[in-house]
Amino acid sequence: MSTQEHWADQQERGSFWLMKLTALGVKLLGRRVLGPVLHGIVLYFFLFGRRARRSAWQYQQRLASWSGQPQLRPTHRRVFGQFMAFADALLDKLDVWNGKLGIEQIEIIDPGFLRQQLRGARGQMLVGAHLGNLEVCRALAELGEQVTMNVLVHTRHAERFNRLLGEAGATHLRLIQVSELDPAIMLQLSQRLDDGEWLAIAGDRIPLHGGRQVTVDFLGHPAAFPQGPWLLAGLLKCPLNLIFCLKHQGRYRVTLEPFAEAINWRRSDRDQVIAHWAGRYAERLGHYCRQAPQQWFNFYPYWKTDDDASA
Repeated sequence: MSTQEHWADQQERGSFWLMKLTALGVKLLGRRVLGPVLHGIVLYFFLFGRRARRSAWQYQQRLASWSGQPQLRPTHRRVFGQFMAFADALLDKLDVWNGKLGIEQIEIIDPGFLRQQLRGARGQMLVGAHLGNLEVCRALAELGEQVTMNVLVHTRHAERFNRLLGEAGATHLRLIQVSELDPAIMLQLSQRLDDGEWLAIAGDRIPLHGGRQVTVDFLGHPAAFPQGPWLLAGLLKCPLNLIFCLKHQGRYRVTLEPFAEAINWRRSDRDQVIAHWAGRYAERLGHYCRQAPQQWFNFYPYWKTDDDASA
């Protein structure tokens, strides 16, 4: 991806103002009026966004082959469905922050009883993905648990997003920019864990400038994943858990899954340990992609080559 525009650079182009304007539109016009407008915008990007369309096609093709489910093979209709699912997810995000989606409307699957640990003496880490609706996962802190959730992001505009979240009434959610794991950031995160706060990070997008990444198998092909979540968990000496929020028959289902009690390495085997945990994460990510195949919202070339993508 070094010769291509990085996904984060794409999102920097007005993502803050788009979110602000869309939130204002919903408040003034309501979802019923804004919904068709947003779907029209997504239709435009489907028709003219050749790169995003090819990337969605490639993802669906590889998921179908890897899962052994030929019914998942891409068609123009299925690829368009993935774009429309993204539009619906955007509207659902706004429902979350406008108070129209309560904790009682979310099904929580928690076999490891992680919710009982949210108010423990020391915080833990949650690793999610751009599969389904991350905003619902983040909103759990506001909707019911009342635990401070620090969301680690790569955007340069974290402080502006924090102001926007504050305007929306989110008091238990904070975005922290972590493009580089410098000592100051590590000290801050360690202190927040000691204060009982939790950390949340997406594990499926490499950081800015492509640094600190590891290549592992994902859906049967090598793909670059960030080292950050696994490095952080090892350096901060905290348990690591997975979180996914998928929409089934119009209802969100949040799954909390214990992943690693501890990640330990020696200098001599750090790369192998990081690759092991990133590979295990990629396996679980594939498992959840199979559950909600059209809720994958990474619309850029995810694998090193896109020779077999066509749309």
